[in-house]
Amino acid sequence: MQVRVAGVALDPAGQHVILLKPMDEAAGSGFVLPIWIGEQEATSILVAIEGATVPRPLAHDLMRGILEALDAVVTRVEVTRIDGGTFYAAITVTSAYGDRVVDSRPSDAIALASRVGAPIWVADAVMTEAGVLDTLVENGSDDDDEDEPDVNRSLDEFKRFIDDVEPEDFR
Repeated sequence: MQVRVAGVALDPAGQHVILLKPMDEAAGSGFVLPIWIGEQEATSILVAIEGATVPRPLAHDLMRGILEALDAVVTRVEVTRIDGGTFYAAITVTSAYGDRVVDSRPSDAIALASRVGAPIWVADAVMTEAGVLDTLVENGSDDDDEDEPDVNRSLDEFKRFIDDVEPEDFR
């Protein structure tokens, strides 16, 4: 299923979490897929989503630049599976040589997709196994478009969500 980045936040232990929400589900309903990621990847994703400028290219900006220099396009990224609590992803790149699928960490795939505008997908089996009920209310953007993700979700809302989640829920 196709997803959007619904937020990037810190859990109560100070770990970064990215929340992926199916495109066709309203805020506060259905499921959300939390994936714990590193601080650098969280920063990279937020920089891309917010359109912030950085003084020097981050690793994912470099990846985008290399792909552009080679006339290659990221056509999709997908969180493909979960094994022993570890998530796996793939990046599909299209070039003059055809389509190539590259193994990736989900955080890197999402950071790159966020920079190039590629769609993000999650395998149904992954959402079934690791998705949790979305009990949060996403804040709309300034124009009150409910479909627009709010990457500045308040920490208090996220803490209410994370209080009900245990690491064992993702195995």
